[in-house]
Amino acid sequence: MKIKTFVFNDLRENTYLIWDETKEAIIIDPGCYSNTENNELVGYIKKENLNLKLIINTHCHIDHVLGNYFVKNKYNIPLWIPEKEVETFLAVKVYAPHYGIFQYQTCEYDALIKENQRIEFGNLHFETHFLPGHSPGHLVFLNNDYKVAFCGDVIFYESIGRTDLPGGNTEQLLKSIKTKLFTWDEQTTLYPGHGPKTNVAHEKGNNPYVR
Repeated sequence: MKIKTFVFNDLRENTYLIWDETKEAIIIDPGCYSNTENNELVGYIKKENLNLKLIINTHCHIDHVLGNYFVKNKYNIPLWIPEKEVETFLAVKVYAPHYGIFQYQTCEYDALIKENQRIEFGNLHFETHFLPGHSPGHLVFLNNDYKVAFCGDVIFYESIGRTDLPGGNTEQLLKSIKTKLFTWDEQTTLYPGHGPKTNVAHEKGNNPYVR
């Protein structure tokens, strides 16, 4: 498994490109917004000769979906979003101007991702896990073979996702982390929606919100 991290938009969101030796790839939470960011992504995909197959969103807050339209149309690939994030997804076009984002382009999603669904590409796969609290339908994508998880805004390096946005719930988020994420192998690398990567063991011992 190969992973490339891009940091996009003014909210410094982590966009992840994942592929293997087959060159089949998926993109998680494309946050590219400017032409410069779009060109950076396209240039990298071209340089690595990747065959981009799918867009998936961990959740549908604005900073994680800004690039959905561009990537979907550039590569003519499907967009899958969590099944309980439809309302969150549709709300972005309403509140985007309040964030100073006036050129947001919405697009249709092609499928809804369910909990415990298996997402396959190349010789890789992810299992989907429902970890609400930051947003109502938040999913995490886990690969146990390589011990990696793409966590969106559930957990960060020694921190957790905010819960003051519509649909957020602090108690629910802490429960998601303690009863689900913390049950995974302690060496599982956590790739968050913002900031540096971490792992389960480090967060168990050092995260002040869930120690």
